[in-house]
Amino acid sequence: MRAGDEHGGNVYSVASEDGCRLAHLVDFSASINPLGPSKRVRRVVMSALTRAVHYPDPYCTALRLALARLHGLDPAQFIIGNGSSELIHLLPRALPMRHALILGPTFSEYTRAVRNGGGQVSHIYAERANHYLPPVEQAIAMLQVGRAKSLNQPRIDGVFLCNPNSPTGQPVQVEDVLDLLQVVSDRKAWLVVDETFVEYCNELSVLPTAGRNPRVIVLRSFTKFYALAGLRIGYLASTKAIVERVRKHQAPWSVNCLAQEAALAALHDRSHARRSLRYMMVERSRFASQLKMLPGITVYPSAANFLLLELPGSTRASPLTQALRRHGLLVRDCSSVPGLNSRTIRVAVRTSSQNHRLLTALRSLLLS
Repeated sequence: MRAGDEHGGNVYSVASEDGCRLAHLVDFSASINPLGPSKRVRRVVMSALTRAVHYPDPYCTALRLALARLHGLDPAQFIIGNGSSELIHLLPRALPMRHALILGPTFSEYTRAVRNGGGQVSHIYAERANHYLPPVEQAIAMLQVGRAKSLNQPRIDGVFLCNPNSPTGQPVQVEDVLDLLQVVSDRKAWLVVDETFVEYCNELSVLPTAGRNPRVIVLRSFTKFYALAGLRIGYLASTKAIVERVRKHQAPWSVNCLAQEAALAALHDRSHARRSLRYMMVERSRFASQLKMLPGITVYPSAANFLLLELPGSTRASPLTQALRRHGLLVRDCSSVPGLNSRTIRVAVRTSSQNHRLLTALRSLLLS
């Protein structure tokens, strides 16, 4: 795999190319809850197999009702997708978006989705000196001065913000997101806030605003915090009108019955959620402290379940990533992510023993 070709998590390709078993690999490239799905989810999925002979509920009724109760919105304000990635790709076509502003460095699918939908994209990038804090103030300024018009481009009608951001882990405070939303609303554009990792910092969520402002669209996923990556399920919250527009572009039965049942069980298992949060708060801090002790490593602050690292000046991400791969350790090479440099990698926070294994390998490679 070439750097930048994958988002991370493609353990199947690595196992095939390297001629090893999946069990040999420890995947730090995909930021999945290291505690895995809850036991309740596993029991429910096994039970739901008996319903696999039927088509799934195309409207995901039970799950939308549960989300409505959880977030204090109407069930009609939610649409469930085959992962939030499906919904990201539906949005530019459903709205549509002719010109989107994307706050980077961030998830590449926003750009891909807009361009696949026939739109143009502009980017503004966070600064390294500011620990890659998403550039909300710059976005507000750009929207206010109408820079797009001076570049002979269509006016900006969509803004994408990932909060907390991936791959940098940096959060944006609610009041700053709302300031951005106000400017976006004044210009009759849409603000898409991807909250894929927000369960690790729920105080940052603007999802309740989806019930009050017709210009905000919030994306969530069951992939990361709930560890349902292989089942592919996520959701979008917005006004009823926006949800209906997106639904018209969605393929029928895009969310299978096992995914629906698993997501519903995951939402109801609050004890597993509390355990996951407690574990991450402790292990992320411990892991970050130990990484900082490695020679020349910079560890950026993170509100999510991963850490962005900058390697020493003479070390490039791509060869180090390949060297770790030979140890069965997969990390995310971020050297090709626009807005980052050739020395950046991202590592998930995994179990204590797995994190120790990565630390040992990194120390050996950096000192060799």
